[in-house]
Amino acid sequence: MTEEKRQNTGPLAGIRILDLTRILAGPTCTQLLGDLGADVIKIERPGEGDDTRKWGPPYVKDADGRDTAESAYYLSANRNKRSLAVDVARPEGAALVKRLAAKCDAFVENFKVGGLAKYGLAYDDLKDELPGLVYCSITGFGQTGPNRMRAGYDYLAQGMGGIMSITGVPGTEPVKVGVAIADVMCGMYASTAILAALRHRDATGQGQYIDIGLVDTQVAWLINEGTNYLTSGQVPVQRGNAHANIVPYQVFETVDGHVIVAVGNDSQYRRFCDFLGAPELAEEPYATNSARVSHRDELVPKIAERLKTRKRDDILKGLEERGVPAGPVNTIADAFAEPQVAARDMKIAMDHPLAGSGAVDLIGNPLKLSETPVSYRNPPPYLGQHTDDVLADVLGLDAAERDKLRDSGVI
Repeated sequence: MTEEKRQNTGPLAGIRILDLTRILAGPTCTQLLGDLGADVIKIERPGEGDDTRKWGPPYVKDADGRDTAESAYYLSANRNKRSLAVDVARPEGAALVKRLAAKCDAFVENFKVGGLAKYGLAYDDLKDELPGLVYCSITGFGQTGPNRMRAGYDYLAQGMGGIMSITGVPGTEPVKVGVAIADVMCGMYASTAILAALRHRDATGQGQYIDIGLVDTQVAWLINEGTNYLTSGQVPVQRGNAHANIVPYQVFETVDGHVIVAVGNDSQYRRFCDFLGAPELAEEPYATNSARVSHRDELVPKIAERLKTRKRDDILKGLEERGVPAGPVNTIADAFAEPQVAARDMKIAMDHPLAGSGAVDLIGNPLKLSETPVSYRNPPPYLGQHTDDVLADVLGLDAAERDKLRDSGVI
């Protein structure tokens, strides 16, 4: 990686985040803030670290081809952070974290409800002394309600939040989304809330508490299907690859694979029927989207019958020429091989001290800011990699003080 890419060009340069999160929702939030320029200090338990470090294989390989302690899962959400290994369960460790909080703009944690209070690190323990601190708690169910004390996981949130009930082929068992999307979206909501709270802090000097629950955010991104139910009273069901409110908008079989046809309006649909050589399908009762939704069961088989006799690439080319949205169903390997993905820098490489190849491949940040672009400054750190640096740079502890803490097992 070049020195140019190591420069902090992000709009959050100068903001410092104290990160007491692990797994995915919290780390997704803080990685995004780090990509945008924030200095993220990741607090990890000595000898253990983030749970996801052990969530493999695959792991990063060292120079001899052996697995290191860095899993691909951990790498996915922890770049642009500094790892400080400190035992917050010990009074001396909690005191260090509290001192660090005084040097930070935001504090992000995903302990169980009340989990940090026993260490004197809850919001109520810090707010009077640090009135400008933005404090964000990410839990499974939020800080209130009958489930507040229950542990929360992405899979459970997908189930309780309704998304699994509409995912999958009709008549089959409920299916979760292929990645931990409830965690990821919770992290996205959390980062937005933190930025809003920092804006308020900058304007007033007043910090605040942010309470975000995994299930709350899962319910929030039910989006149209959730609002369909609230509006109609009809409970949405599994539709496989079909869309609840648009027809045709789904996957179709071809001679040599599958294509996605995503007709978004009636003019596109007429051009689609022209491609099919079936102008009669553009007439009543299929002329409008509302009518097509009502006649879905009779129309879709007619479309499917015509598409399954054609080759995938011929369909994609013909629909592109007519301005009808369509696309392939890529494997993940295919997706990263797409020229568009490469052109948008969605695959990046970062130097890594434990990788035998010298670098690790990561997924790039999708945000493209013209004046304050994201930057990739620090690869996902190994456990405790920056303990001495952080304690020296942020708290001014000299080598003797750090050695004392290390000898006593605090760091």
